[in-house]
Amino acid sequence: MITGRWKLPILFRLFAEPSMRASQFMRDIPDISQKMLTQHLRELENDGLVTRRDFGEQPPRVEYGLSSAGRGLMPVLMSVREFSRDHPETSG
Repeated sequence: MITGRWKLPILFRLFAEPSMRASQFMRDIPDISQKMLTQHLRELENDGLVTRRDFGEQPPRVEYGLSSAGRGLMPVLMSVREFSRDHPETSG
C-alpha cells in the first residue's frame, strides 16, 4: 500500500495539511511529475488511505485528504520515521 517513491511524501503532506489540491502537491514535492502524482493518489485512494473530493465545479476543483484508515496509519509511519532518524543505516 505504501510502496513507491512518492506515497510516503504524499501521506506526510496530507497529515500536515488536512486537504490539498494536486497543484499544492506539485509545489510541495518538487521532483514529482504530474503523471506519478496522479498515479500514486489513485492507488492510495483505491487502497483506502486517501479520499478524493470532487466539487463538480468549472474549472474542476478536486481536493485530497487522509481517510480514517490513512489517519490511523500515520502514528505507525511517524514511529518508523523516528526510528530511522535514531538508527541511521550503517555499513558492516
